[in-house]
Amino acid sequence: MTAAVALTALGIVSLAALRGWRDWIDLKREELAAGRSAAHDPAVPHAGSRIEIADLKERLRKLEAIAAGVDL
Repeated sequence: MTAAVALTALGIVSLAALRGWRDWIDLKREELAAGRSAAHDPAVPHAGSRIEIADLKERLRKLEAIAAGVDL
Protein backbone atom coordinates (compact mmCIF):
# COMPACT_ATOMS: atom_id res chain seq x y z
CA MET A 1 0.00 0.00 0.00
CA THR A 2 2.77 2.45 0.90
CA ALA A 3 4.64 1.62 -2.29
CA ALA A 4 1.54 2.37 -4.37
CA VAL A 5 1.08 5.75 -2.69
CA ALA A 6 4.77 6.58 -3.17
CA LEU A 7 4.63 5.54 -6.82
CA THR A 8 1.50 7.62 -7.38
CA ALA A 9 3.11 10.64 -5.69
CA LEU A 10 6.23 10.18 -7.81
CA GLY A 11 4.08 10.07 -10.95
CA ILE A 12 2.23 13.25 -9.99
CA VAL A 13 5.46 15.10 -9.21
CA SER A 14 7.00 13.89 -12.48
CA LEU A 15 4.00 15.05 -14.50
CA ALA A 16 4.04 18.45 -12.78
CA ALA A 17 7.76 18.82 -13.48
CA LEU A 18 7.25 17.84 -17.11
CA ARG A 19 4.45 20.39 -17.47
CA GLY A 20 6.67 23.09 -15.96
CA TRP A 21 9.53 22.15 -18.29
CA ARG A 22 7.29 22.37 -21.35
CA ASP A 23 5.92 25.75 -20.27
CA TRP A 24 9.45 27.04 -19.66
CA ILE A 25 10.56 25.86 -23.12
CA ASP A 26 7.53 27.59 -24.68
CA LEU A 27 8.40 30.79 -22.81
CA LYS A 28 11.98 30.71 -24.10
CA ARG A 29 10.75 30.11 -27.65
CA GLU A 30 8.47 33.15 -27.37
CA GLU A 31 11.34 35.25 -26.02
CA LEU A 32 13.57 34.20 -28.90
CA ALA A 33 10.83 34.94 -31.44
CA ALA A 34 10.24 38.37 -29.89
CA GLY A 35 13.97 39.11 -29.97
CA ARG A 36 14.22 38.12 -33.61
CA SER A 37 11.33 40.33 -34.69
CA ALA A 38 12.73 43.32 -32.77
CA ALA A 39 16.12 42.84 -34.40
CA HIS A 40 14.61 43.18 -37.87
CA ASP A 41 13.02 46.56 -37.16
CA PRO A 42 14.28 48.75 -40.05
CA ALA A 43 13.86 51.97 -38.04
CA VAL A 44 16.55 50.92 -35.54
CA PRO A 45 19.98 50.19 -37.03
CA HIS A 46 21.86 47.17 -35.75
CA ALA A 47 24.72 47.97 -33.35
CA GLY A 48 27.19 46.22 -35.64
CA SER A 49 26.19 48.35 -38.61
CA ARG A 50 26.58 51.53 -36.54
CA ILE A 51 30.11 50.47 -35.63
CA GLU A 52 30.88 49.72 -39.28
CA ILE A 53 29.57 53.13 -40.33
CA ALA A 54 31.69 54.86 -37.68
CA ASP A 55 34.73 52.89 -38.87
CA LEU A 56 34.09 53.88 -42.48
CA LYS A 57 33.72 57.54 -41.50
CA GLU A 58 37.05 57.39 -39.66
CA ARG A 59 38.76 55.82 -42.67
CA LEU A 60 37.27 58.45 -44.95
CA ARG A 61 38.50 61.23 -42.65
CA LYS A 62 42.02 59.76 -42.72
CA LEU A 63 41.99 59.43 -46.51
CA GLU A 64 40.81 63.03 -46.89
CA ALA A 65 43.61 64.16 -44.58
CA ILE A 66 46.16 62.21 -46.63
CA ALA A 67 44.79 63.73 -49.84
CA ALA A 68 45.04 67.21 -48.33
CA GLY A 69 48.64 66.55 -47.26
CA VAL A 70 47.98 66.73 -43.53
CA ASP A 71 49.94 64.44 -41.20
CA LEU A 72 47.82 62.62 -38.66
